[in-house]
Amino acid sequence: MPTPPRSICILRLSALGDVTHVLPVVQALRAAWPEVAITWIIGKIEHRLLAALPGVEFIVVDKASGRDGLRALRQQLRGRRFDALLLMQLALRANLLSSAVRADLRIGYDRRRAKELHGLFINRRIAPQAADRLHVLDTLAAFVPALGLPAIATPVWNFPIDEQARRWAREQLPAGKPLLLISPCSSHALRNWLSERYAAVADHAIGRGWQVALCGGRSAAERQMADAILAAMRHPALDLTGKDTLAQLPALLERADLLLSPDSGPVHIANAVGTRVLGLYACTDPQRSGPYSDLRWTVDRYPQAAQALLGKPAQRLRWGSKIERPGAMALIEVEAVIAAFERAAADQAAGVAR
Repeated sequence: MPTPPRSICILRLSALGDVTHVLPVVQALRAAWPEVAITWIIGKIEHRLLAALPGVEFIVVDKASGRDGLRALRQQLRGRRFDALLLMQLALRANLLSSAVRADLRIGYDRRRAKELHGLFINRRIAPQAADRLHVLDTLAAFVPALGLPAIATPVWNFPIDEQARRWAREQLPAGKPLLLISPCSSHALRNWLSERYAAVADHAIGRGWQVALCGGRSAAERQMADAILAAMRHPALDLTGKDTLAQLPALLERADLLLSPDSGPVHIANAVGTRVLGLYACTDPQRSGPYSDLRWTVDRYPQAAQALLGKPAQRLRWGSKIERPGAMALIEVEAVIAAFERAAADQAAGVAR
């Protein structure tokens, strides 16, 4: 841009992991242009996670509201104009919502990634990226140089966690032993590991002197998974399933020494707050959607799933392909997860920084 912008609108509605990936973009914009006014159009659930983010005006959209949501957004933005819009979501719903945003510069994805009529709603594209196989965060970070700023060298999240949430987390998880926090469910059921295997790893951790806690949302499926894990365990574990809010979840993850979880929002939130992540990946490729900062403790069976369930090497799949099929997560062995836990435990005991 020829001069620093006075106002930027970000449109990224979902999901929890993806809005976490947008945080480094927000921090880069604020570092370069401290006076810029940032407005973020975001989903209702995702807003609960990031509501404490300072210096950002949120406009909350109910993703199920359809035409009514578009009309409401038009009304809310009537008379406003932004210097730039970052249209960071490709879904048709997001593209249509962007029509309510008046902006001189409308930046969207490059032609290879664009879909759902995306090109009709933008007038500038991020540069085609040299590497075909990029993490989701790296693709979102490409919106920063599209504004004329240097590329993000090292992402900075500065995840918003208020002291009240931290106090609650300390009350739930007193200090004394290293903590393995298990968030066993993804929003995609076929990405979930087996309850008896979670139980086996939890028992191993307890036997090694760790405390173990379960966390998750309030859905019936998450309650059922937690109950199945607890029933299969030989040792007791702390059950926080359904007890935290989205505002408290980052504080809970920050307090853990290690998170065990499949591909899910908590993986990316834990990574953002500096907690080690033992990710369980078979349905999705951790190179694209794993914990961004470190894959040392991730168990990756995506190549095996591609060969066993699709009959082809993972390298031949389109980047971002999901193998959400029955049996994929069963390819992850208990022994491999315990070995990853032992590596993380050794680093934790030695005080090795993540």
